[in-house]
Amino acid sequence: MGIIIKPIVTEKMTQLGEKLNRYGFKVQKGANKIEIKQAIEAMYSVTVEEVNTLIMGPKLKSRSTKGGVVKGKTSAFKKAIVTVKKGESIDFYSNI
Repeated sequence: MGIIIKPIVTEKMTQLGEKLNRYGFKVQKGANKIEIKQAIEAMYSVTVEEVNTLIMGPKLKSRSTKGGVVKGKTSAFKKAIVTVKKGESIDFYSNI
């Protein structure tokens, strides 16, 4: 399995991609910025200018069932927001 797990395709990340050439990816927790930059450049053949990383904490979830309320949480993950050189872009939908 590679460093990049999957791209984050949400309304907010799509707007950032259109306006500021910034794209979000879910990455492995042990990956550093240099490894993420090399993986993005190799996978999408673009020039990466900047990489920002953050660890997204777990979110609390609850639902009601017959047996009562079930509480839990989602798992934490590492997110990388990558800034691509001006004039270049990443098209997530071309490989579908």
